[in-house]
Amino acid sequence: MDVRILTAADAEAFWNIRLRALREDPESFGVSYEEILERGIAGAAQGLYRRDAAQDNATFGAFDGGTLVGAVGFRREEEVKKRHKASIWGIYVIPEMRGKGVGKALLEAAMAYAKTLPSLERINLAAVVTSKEARRLFISLGFTAYGLERQALKLGDRYFDQELMTLPLTSS
Repeated sequence: MDVRILTAADAEAFWNIRLRALREDPESFGVSYEEILERGIAGAAQGLYRRDAAQDNATFGAFDGGTLVGAVGFRREEEVKKRHKASIWGIYVIPEMRGKGVGKALLEAAMAYAKTLPSLERINLAAVVTSKEARRLFISLGFTAYGLERQALKLGDRYFDQELMTLPLTSS
């Protein structure tokens, strides 16, 4: 397995895996399948194209052979008073590759990248409470809960709570 930062050349593979994630696990993401379809490949992969302009942001992909089997986004806050924080977003591993360390490898790549950024002090994420495996993975890598957003997501007539988690990168 190879984990690396995705580039504009990976846009189609990234778009396809995002569509699959939203189709198979819609309760785990803040954006919907229909919204991604509406944006099209250019909109969904916009962050890959902006990589050169926003050096602090990256999307990582895990490849098995030449196939993208997982992805995770990393975004640093832009506002001056928030630049000490970053977020993990959109982590997804295709079902047939789960339990093989793909998610862990993706998160470790994002965490290692974060540690290279000056003045970055913490990484935050929001985990849907019903995603037990994902939450266990986050905790195993040192993320701790700092809050709970009730009814954070609504899918049809069902609500999903999100546990807010953080990983300090510094001892302060």
